[in-house]
Amino acid sequence: MKILVLNCGSSSIKYQLFNMETKDVLAKGIVEKIGLESSFIKLEKNGEDKFPFEGEIKDHQVGIEHILEILTGKDNGCLESLNDIDAVGHRVAHGGEKFSDSAFINENVYSEIEKCCELAPLHNPANLKGVDAMKNLIPGIRQVAVFDTSFHQTMPDYAYMYGIPYSLYTRYGIRRYGFHGTSHRYVANKACEHLGKDIEKMKIITCHLGNGASLAAIDKGKSVDTSMGFTPVEGLVMGTRTGDLDLGALLFIMDKENYDLKEANNLINKQSGMLGVTEISSDMREIEIEAEKGNKRAEVGLKMYDYRVKKYIGAYAAAMNGVDMIIFTGGIGENATTTRKGVCRGLEYLGFELDEEKNDGLRGKTAVISKHSSKGTIMVVPTNEELVIAEDTRRIISEMDK
Repeated sequence: MKILVLNCGSSSIKYQLFNMETKDVLAKGIVEKIGLESSFIKLEKNGEDKFPFEGEIKDHQVGIEHILEILTGKDNGCLESLNDIDAVGHRVAHGGEKFSDSAFINENVYSEIEKCCELAPLHNPANLKGVDAMKNLIPGIRQVAVFDTSFHQTMPDYAYMYGIPYSLYTRYGIRRYGFHGTSHRYVANKACEHLGKDIEKMKIITCHLGNGASLAAIDKGKSVDTSMGFTPVEGLVMGTRTGDLDLGALLFIMDKENYDLKEANNLINKQSGMLGVTEISSDMREIEIEAEKGNKRAEVGLKMYDYRVKKYIGAYAAAMNGVDMIIFTGGIGENATTTRKGVCRGLEYLGFELDEEKNDGLRGKTAVISKHSSKGTIMVVPTNEELVIAEDTRRIISEMDK
């Protein structure tokens, strides 16, 4: 079975084609700057980046049309025809309370995803553009939606409810939803598989640390809490997002700076976080370089970042009455050795001892980085959300074919 995975953003499309018999990636790449004259398509092949198309791509359908041409073309193709694609799996940002699992996209499911557009106005409409494009380009192709939020639907009500009038929850669905669910689910299962552990007997904290970042408390394989909330703004300090912020402080800023809602939204999503605190960059690598030079703002930013992650680990250990494993993933979690060291420093009281030699040389590989004497296990597990989407798509299509 060959499955095409699409992750459609507002102006980009990430794509991967899987052979599910071997789980090999046959092709992968990204369409960038949709709607601009400077659009281009990148194809990663044999360890090299190629650019099979450069020029205007006016919309998502044109972008996906180009992807399909690449996959079946003479120069870079890996398919004899489009009939070789058995199904398409889509990353969908928000499934609201409706979806606790991935779903085959029929008219009803499509309609429910549309209803969630107001909960994720930057993401769900773009995700649906990918669905529509595939309907038009390969009529009758079977498509599956894999939701960022579905893994967290196992949270108890006391964990996902906010301290606001209950009527606002019932009318508008304002509650904690959480995101990165596909990643949290994948790395927790992968870690247990690597160690030969039964996930249903484990208490795990997964740390997805990238430009967007979140933690999840996973008890017996189920998410019981997560740091992102109604939107991806809540929780950790991130690349450009505030993370936890006193709402009173936001109202004060809006009053003093005469911000409207659009300007306030831009402040908390695009001008804050590590970029705002350090005034250097949202990229942790650049901030670390400046910190090594003695830049005090950079030093404070890095300490803030590590402290927030550590604080959530402590909270989730309390919520689960203990923790057996801490997992780092995401671009920062997999590669930033100093971040992992900073987060783990001071967790000895929970039974976690970092092996600094194992940690210092490790980037982007699955490995245990805790000492043999450590009661709890610390791991790095590279995430693979696209593979999860492909596996869920195969599972759902296979169930339909029974």
